[in-house]
Parts: sequence; C-alpha cells; structure tokens
Amino acid sequence: MTDNVLTLLTARHAAQRPDAPAIAGQDERDRWYDVSWSEFDSQVVTAARAMAMLGVKPADCVGTFSANRPENLVTDFACYRNRAVSVSIYATSSPEQVAYIVNDASCALLFAGNTTQYHFAREVQAMCPVLKKIVVIKPIQLDPDDKTSILWSDFMKLGAEAPADIVMEVARRTDEARPSDLATLVYTSGTTGEPKGAMLTHANYDAALDAHVQRLTMVTPSDVSMAFLPLSHIFEKGFTYYCLLVGAKVAVNRDPRAIQDTIKEVRPNCMCSVPRFWEKVYAAVQEKIAGMNPVSRAMVRMALSIGHKRNIDYRRRGLTPPAWVEGLYGFFDRKIFAALREAIGIDNPNIFPTAGAHVSPEIVEFFHSCGLFLMVGYGLSETTATVTCFPMTGYEIGSVGTPIPNVQVKIGDNSEVLVKGPANMKGYYNKPEATAEAFTADGWLRTGDAGYIDDKGNLFLTDRIKDLFKTSNGKYIAPQALETRLGTDKFIEQVAVIGDCRKYVSALIVPAFDQLEKWAAEKGIDTSSRERLLTDPRVIAMMEKRIAALEKGLAPYEKIKRFTLMPREFTMDSGELTNTLKIKRRVISERYADVIENMYR
Repeated sequence: MTDNVLTLLTARHAAQRPDAPAIAGQDERDRWYDVSWSEFDSQVVTAARAMAMLGVKPADCVGTFSANRPENLVTDFACYRNRAVSVSIYATSSPEQVAYIVNDASCALLFAGNTTQYHFAREVQAMCPVLKKIVVIKPIQLDPDDKTSILWSDFMKLGAEAPADIVMEVARRTDEARPSDLATLVYTSGTTGEPKGAMLTHANYDAALDAHVQRLTMVTPSDVSMAFLPLSHIFEKGFTYYCLLVGAKVAVNRDPRAIQDTIKEVRPNCMCSVPRFWEKVYAAVQEKIAGMNPVSRAMVRMALSIGHKRNIDYRRRGLTPPAWVEGLYGFFDRKIFAALREAIGIDNPNIFPTAGAHVSPEIVEFFHSCGLFLMVGYGLSETTATVTCFPMTGYEIGSVGTPIPNVQVKIGDNSEVLVKGPANMKGYYNKPEATAEAFTADGWLRTGDAGYIDDKGNLFLTDRIKDLFKTSNGKYIAPQALETRLGTDKFIEQVAVIGDCRKYVSALIVPAFDQLEKWAAEKGIDTSSRERLLTDPRVIAMMEKRIAALEKGLAPYEKIKRFTLMPREFTMDSGELTNTLKIKRRVISERYADVIENMYR
C-alpha cells in the first residue's frame, strides 16, 4: 500500500466519512450541488480506469485546460491512482501557450473545460502530433469532423465498463505509487521568457501538507473553503489539497468574475485570494463609509479603533484584552462588523490566505480590525506553495510571516531570499540548465525575490530582484511597493511604474472607470469620450492630489513625477499580464514606448 498522501486521499475519507460533503460544484445553470466523499472517490476510481483505457501509463503527463470545475480535481486524483502526472493549464491561455505546454510535457490526453477551450484544443491538436485525445468536460456539441474527442460522460462510461484487467492494473499502479513519483508539473507564467514546468513529486506534496497540518490547526472538517483562484495556480491547488486532507468542504467557483455573487451564495469560512480582491473590497467599504452621515461615520471610526486595539494591539501579541476593550468590541462586532462581513458574504470567518503580490499594511490592519484574518503569506510554484505565512499570534504586519515547519529561509547575495526544505521542487522539466541556475551550489532555491528577516524571524519582501530599477540619478526604486500603495485608491484600477535608467519615476495608470465616471458626472465633466475624460484638467488635478496623498512618507526620488491615464485595462489576453495578474514590464514598456517617452520630454 502506498504511503503517498494524495494517492489515496479520497479513498481514506470515503471509508471514514462516506456521506459527508467533499466538494461542491455548479451545474450549467449555476446552481450549487454537493458531492459526498463516497461519490467523489467513486468518480476518481472510474476516471482512473478510463485514463488507463485511453492508454495513460505511469509517468505520462495528462493535461487539464479548464476553468475551475469539480472534474479538475477528479482528473488530478485519477492521475495519482495511475502514477501519472497532472498538468494544469490556465483556462485563459492562448492556443500557442497551450501548444507549448502540451509539446513540452508530451501530453497525449487533454481535458478541455468548455466550448472555447475545446476549439482551442483542436487548434493545438493540429499543431501537436503528440496530442491524441481530447475529453470535453462541459456537455457540448462536438465538431462533425472530430474523430478523436469525446465528452466527459463518455469518458466516465469507459471507466465504468472497464474490463477486469484494467481494474487490476490501476489497483496495482496505486499500490506501487512511491513518494519519488512525479505528481504535477506546475508551469510558471513568468513575466519574461517561456514557461518552465516545476516538477513537484509526491514527496514534495507530502512535506508541504504535513507542514500545513502543523501550522494551520484552525482549519477543520466543519469549514467550507471557496476555490476562487485557478486550480492551475499552486497557491489554490496546494490550499485546496490541504482543505481536502483535513476534510473541509471545497466549493469550486467556476467563474472568477462572479465571485462577488458566489461568495454570498456559499458563504465560505476560508478562501485563498490575491491582494487585489481585498483591495477592491476595501475600496468599496471606504466609499460606503464616506457616504455615511457624520454620526454613523464617527461610530464606524470608533469601532475600527476598538477593533484595532483588541485584534492587533492585544490578540496579535498573544495578550488578553482588558474587559472594557472586549466588551466594546463585542458591541461593535454585533452592530457594525457583522453587517460588514455579511455584506461581503463571510458570516463566520476563519482564515483567508492572501499571497501573490505585496499586501498593503493599511488593508491588513483594516480587515483584522473587522475580525477578518487575512493570513498573509509567501510561496512559489517551485516550493510547492507556502514558504512563510502569518502565525495566529506574533506576526508583524507588513511582513509575509514566518517560515512554516521544516522550511528554512535565509538572505543571500543582493538581498535575495533563499529557501531550503523537503517541499522544494525536483527541478524544471526538460530544462537542466534552468534547474542548475535555480539552485545555489549548496542546494538553496533562488527565489528571485529581495527581502530581509527581522530579529523575530518575520520575512519582509522588498521587491522582485529583476523588477528593481535604478534611476539615472543612481537611486533604486521598488516598483511593486509603489504600485501597491496606489492600488488602494478607489479611483485606480491598475498601475505600471516606470523609471529604469530614467531621471525620475513615472506611471501608466488605468483608472477605475466606474468610480471616475461617477465622480466626473457629479462635477459636470463630459464622460461620453474616454479620451476627453482622461485629458480633462480637472480629472488630472484630482488624480494628482490623490497620488500625492498616497505618496506621503516616501523620499522625493521615489515619488511619481509624471503619469498618463490609460483608456483600457492591461489584460492577460493582450499579453500584458501574467496568469497570476502580475504586470509584464517588458511588454508594457515596449507596447507603450511612445506614451512613456512623452512623459520624459
């Protein structure tokens, strides 16, 4: 019998809690339904046999090109029963990006989520002779000339009718699974260059899950986690696996654009997210507060002051708050904070892991004061997700927490964060040179992030080493820190800071057009044309004033001297953002070279 945690995870829960809900999904009408552990395990077994029927062998790579669906988890665990390798591909990837991964990983079998991904997959199949079979998860009409694709229902029928020799073969593979087996290839999106597939073994996942069991003791089978980020992202994949391990139900959110609605329908206790989610919630709450009458606004400010004292001044430090603080907090929690949490869709909060970019201390303090624990953390695909995160007490706001158990962190040359531990990847698939570059001679993983560690062991990140730039005056600038500051403003949707080898710092700013147009209409400014709106002197003056307020405390050379308001968002589809919503600086610099040059004339 295998010792791998993931290989028989569903079987163990099915034996112990067969009728308990394991996952929740949405049908084609967006209605939620539960899948029990018994049914989940049955689907995994059936899918594993179907894979074997289609020729999947141990160590073969199987691709999943889909938005979040329960079937994505079924295919993952079915791979593990076959000792095969799960390769998750972002649903927003272009045919060329999918083709690169399919070729690199030699995926003969690819699962496609919906009609769009099916047609992209067919384009990929024309470019990649290695791709032999496509399975379409959503029940759609296949192209009349398509002789190699099948629907999920037919795929599962294959597994349900598998002959005895296939049943025995899958059982044998499951028994022979070893920690050294490759479990997943997680392709890094990268801001430059081609994607690299981080090879994560079952031993990596075993170590990562064990560390989370030790650190995240507050997550229990009574919790509900919302899988909001793509399951192709190691952050969501790792946390979802952890929640399933401890028996918490995972609700699989299919459309990230609908999260404001689905979070209110599911009302999760836990949810991974990137800081941008909380920035938007924060901006909406601040606008609501600003629109209150003076008495109500004063009441909210008093509530936040008491919340800060109780949750940050005392409980964060492991101290018991005075009775008067606890009493006042109880009052404000019932009258104000509960209503706020209910409006967001989080009535009974537990933890909300947040990573992927810098989180503003102001936002962390605000939500912690309101009784929402943003568990700020840091990790990489190459480390099987988490390296550090906030403990429940003793964390420092502004940091990304302390190392999780069995993970070592130190600072190397050029302030680079180095990581060593049993969850570090085996290397990059088919890229021995990149693998060698990723590690120091004594085995520490180079993260590419700059930072420092305080005397209490908290890790502080300053920026990506490659993102740091120097002005022509010799001053170093950390663009992500500036972008995070500006991103807290309700009028700002996206920011790209410019300044490498320039005499001062500038920025391309995408306004939050719903907020800007509302403000402009109130001021009698024409909103019928974005070009006229963004060049109106009153709009420019308003944005200058807000940026100046956000930059208080910065050195003069760090402040933005010029900015241009952009008429459209940076997007993944245009190639300006990575799949994790990070700005591709090289692409931005090249694409908007004329606009940037105008700010320096």
